[in-house]
Amino acid sequence: MVFDNLMDGLNGRPNPFMKLDQGDKVQAYYIWVDGSLENIRGKTRTLDSVPDSVDDLPWWNFDGSSTNQSTGENSDVLIKPVSIFRDPFRGGNNIIVMCETYGPEGEGDPHPTNSRHECAENMEKAADLVPWFGIEQEYTLFDSHNQQVYCWPQHGFPGPQGPYYCGVGADKVKGRKIVEAHYRACLYAGVMIGGSNAEVMPFSVGVPSGTLSRNRYGDHLWVSRYILQRCAEEFNVCVSFDPKPIEGDWNGAGCHTNVSTQAMREEGGMEHIIAAIEKIGG
Repeated sequence: MVFDNLMDGLNGRPNPFMKLDQGDKVQAYYIWVDGSLENIRGKTRTLDSVPDSVDDLPWWNFDGSSTNQSTGENSDVLIKPVSIFRDPFRGGNNIIVMCETYGPEGEGDPHPTNSRHECAENMEKAADLVPWFGIEQEYTLFDSHNQQVYCWPQHGFPGPQGPYYCGVGADKVKGRKIVEAHYRACLYAGVMIGGSNAEVMPFSVGVPSGTLSRNRYGDHLWVSRYILQRCAEEFNVCVSFDPKPIEGDWNGAGCHTNVSTQAMREEGGMEHIIAAIEKIGG
């Protein structure tokens, strides 16, 4: 999808209307994974007060025929709040709400695109193993048309890979303002983010998460992706999570996942690590 290469009219300046008092109301931005299983959708709901927990938040719905999650004949898909984060874009008591999808047949039926529900069931089965997860999400910045890597030459390529990994300097790093905005916004929101670094291909970035237990890691990963894309909007830049965004002799950008059980983290854990590897390889 290509739009005219224009900003939103404020040309990067803060929106003055965001300073207006909103009284006791709370803006809750519900987000969910759409039918592509790759993209995030979201919409805002007004709450009368700050929720004490996710259980206080109402279910909602959306038109699934516009997100590749239902047909026009039965288009309603239900969304169930599962976790809450502070909203770094609206500030105050406003929140981001990660949701699961259900229906369209009823609240008891997870939607076929709802992989979180099955993950939660599996994590319950594996609870005695006390699994921990650490994820490094790499991404690549593209121009506003999502056609060319951000700040790459208009015709041609940058210099060979080598100086860009963990690089410093204007000739090695572009988009640092976006990276820093994402990092700080994640910390504000309560997303478990463990660091960031420039990657091998210019100008791609890796963001390791902290260590999270059970299925909380998925919520933090998806919300960090949402926050990244929203930060990039402010700079009129697109984000790609494609594992191989540029063909040729350029490094890819993956999503590396580390996992361990309590037995692996204790004395003699290497034996359990090797056993797990053999099961995977077998």
